[in-house]
Amino acid sequence: MKYLTGCLLIFLNINLIAQNYKSKADILNKNEINNSFELDKYKITGRLIDQEQKQPLEYATVGIFKPGTETLVKSTVTDFDGKFSVKIIEGIYDIRFEYISYETKTFKKIKVNADKDLGEISLKFKASELDEVNVISETTKLDVRLDKKIYTLGKDLTVAGGTVTEALENVPSVSVDIEGGISLRGNENVRILINGKPSALAGFGNTDVLQQLPADAIEKVEVITSPSARYDAQGTAGIINIVLKRDKTLGFNGSVRLQTGTPLNNRAAANLNWRTEQFNFFGNIGYSHRKPPGNASFESNFSNDNPDREFDRVIEDRSYNRNRKDFNFNIGATYFFDYNTSITASYFGRTGEDDDLTNNFTSTFNEGEFINERLRQEKEIEDEESYQVSLNFNKKFDNDGHELDTEFQYSEDSEYAPTIITEDVINGEDQFIPDESVIEREDQTEYLLQADYVRPMGESQFEAGFRINLENNKEPFFREFETEENEVQVDTVLTNDFEFDENVYAVYAQYGDKFGDFSFLLGLRYEYTQLQGKTTSDFDLSVFEELLGEDVDLNFDNKFDGLFPTLNLIYELGEDENFTLGYNRRINRPRGWYLNPTPSLSSRTNIFQGNPSLRPAFANAVDLGYLKRWDEKFTLTTSVYYQRETDAFERIDEEVGTTADGLVIIRSIPINLSTNQRMGFEVGALYNATEWLNINWSVNGFRFETDGFFNGQDFGVTNNSITSRFSAKVELPYKIQWQTNVNYQGPFENAQTKTKSITSVNLALSKDILNDNATISVNVRDLFNSRIRDRITTAPTFTRESNFQWRERQISATFIYRFNQNKERNEGQRDGDYGGDGGY
Repeated sequence: MKYLTGCLLIFLNINLIAQNYKSKADILNKNEINNSFELDKYKITGRLIDQEQKQPLEYATVGIFKPGTETLVKSTVTDFDGKFSVKIIEGIYDIRFEYISYETKTFKKIKVNADKDLGEISLKFKASELDEVNVISETTKLDVRLDKKIYTLGKDLTVAGGTVTEALENVPSVSVDIEGGISLRGNENVRILINGKPSALAGFGNTDVLQQLPADAIEKVEVITSPSARYDAQGTAGIINIVLKRDKTLGFNGSVRLQTGTPLNNRAAANLNWRTEQFNFFGNIGYSHRKPPGNASFESNFSNDNPDREFDRVIEDRSYNRNRKDFNFNIGATYFFDYNTSITASYFGRTGEDDDLTNNFTSTFNEGEFINERLRQEKEIEDEESYQVSLNFNKKFDNDGHELDTEFQYSEDSEYAPTIITEDVINGEDQFIPDESVIEREDQTEYLLQADYVRPMGESQFEAGFRINLENNKEPFFREFETEENEVQVDTVLTNDFEFDENVYAVYAQYGDKFGDFSFLLGLRYEYTQLQGKTTSDFDLSVFEELLGEDVDLNFDNKFDGLFPTLNLIYELGEDENFTLGYNRRINRPRGWYLNPTPSLSSRTNIFQGNPSLRPAFANAVDLGYLKRWDEKFTLTTSVYYQRETDAFERIDEEVGTTADGLVIIRSIPINLSTNQRMGFEVGALYNATEWLNINWSVNGFRFETDGFFNGQDFGVTNNSITSRFSAKVELPYKIQWQTNVNYQGPFENAQTKTKSITSVNLALSKDILNDNATISVNVRDLFNSRIRDRITTAPTFTRESNFQWRERQISATFIYRFNQNKERNEGQRDGDYGGDGGY
């Protein structure tokens, strides 16, 4: 309810203020207008409260009208304490008090010839209207702004008790692959922000942490395909900004969530909030224990042009047995100095413990003859710790949006992962394969300082700000193995320390204005970036350098800057119909994983290796959109887009040698190809057919063209693909909610690999109990166990077919209990109060 209520309040206040300026001319002549500040010398004050609970009503509207008419003379809104103050000239007026979901109260023919204190005015709550609003809030809502689409998520049953990652699967334009990787319009180069900022909650650039956070922490998701200059230029696809809930209700409230599932998926979480007139304290705590099984298979066939190759066919079958425990918490407080000034401090912490076992059965053949079968087992114990300290200061200079917002963050993230690897022949010709011990570690620290200043000027608005982001990564790698003589030796080739710094300094300014039905937002952002990395070792690195090739520099210091212009336009054909046009320039900086030259060791024959010589990619994009609403029941959005990216990243597979026992090693490595172009269209529809039926459908079709050469090989390719999702929610008898989601990812092709289509279905049932204070739900994700990625890779010397299932079908049951939250009367207060970051 509070999302819809907040929108209505904002619209009502803007409308009243607009009328105020128009009607002022009706009561003052030109001379009186010039002296209006002197004429408005009498002050009307008072305080609005709830009739039953005696709580202040914040952001209620106070309108002063000519007696017996709808001619507005002045208006204002109440502050945090429900108080209001307005100056007016001498006269007789009707004074009207309005607040969403409350009965309107009017004082008629009030004579004002001196300062007047109306005291406490109580408004009566209208329960019937609130019930109606709650029904509306069950559905997903779409709001189009100059630079973004905002999806206020309805009550999505298929993610009840689920994670943020799972909730994103139901947002148009956003796709989540089977490994949890997030893409926007089929492009993986997307920037993930939390409440508009980089955050430890977003996993420092990866999406693992999002798979731990509860989906019901989300208030809305902003899909920003044409980001304005205010946003970081990182991410050529655009930005997904996840806005998390923050409670604005006075008093103590919260919720408790319990979940169990099969395969094992147990979770418990609590969300608590206590708000007084001057403080807001918030805390969240969660624990999960999961055992999500997965599997994969690879079949590689090699050409017979290499006489030294002992095998021409290798088959791998893998099973992933994961045992994962996670604990996270977030605590913080907001202090309100006054109505316009606040400071928020928060601390986020997370610990994780993984105990994973991967079994890899590898069979080798030569000219159709079976050679042997081996079992490779990897036992990995991974300990993770993350924490982030945030300090936010917000100053509102008036109620029209003139404000200064500053933020400081310090974050640390560490991972320690020792792995024991054993491999034995279980069938066929015996051979010696050394046991291995690997220790991988990653330590990351990050500093963020930013400030944003907004200055409205009538219909126009000016914004400016800066951001400093300093990040340091240290990734030592240690490997030792056992010889045939049972001696343990250190791997002097691969043992090394990789350190990587990414420092970004940015300033921006943008200006927006409106002329009739036409609005624009023009901005320019300047960013200076330093990417610095070095690889050191206690041993000779020359052999390691030979593995990478002559063009790879283990020590690099790349500095570059750039201007990133943005332009966003909107033309309103009516209140419920508009066209949008956006242009922006973006950058995709390679992350540490893509730069670290140390190869992965999950398989002796299939490895991934970073490329320290990888350069940033730049993209220019244009987006044309159209939106139309019909009677709040049907919303249609369409768009066409084009993007051209230079030095685009592409992962290629190549044969790089053989193991000691003759197995061919295939390496996957990212490179800079010349250019790629992406053009496509989107169509989305939200249809609230009746109170018992809601439908959400979207489709994205695109054409992808790559043009580039590497090592004399042409990697150019043209591909057409499509993604689509469909969701239907039905209310059954006894107020049981039933929802079905269908997701389709069409076939896709890049320079070497063809990926087949994937279709998956999720089902959910839900019912409110205990006077609507609690909800129970049953959820089946991947009903037909079909989220399997099938690929065919063709390289000059081999072909490989593979399939991968990150997680098998999941069935879970969830119980959520809310206290002092159900149908809360003050939920409807508008967003953005005081800049506090309550909730996650």
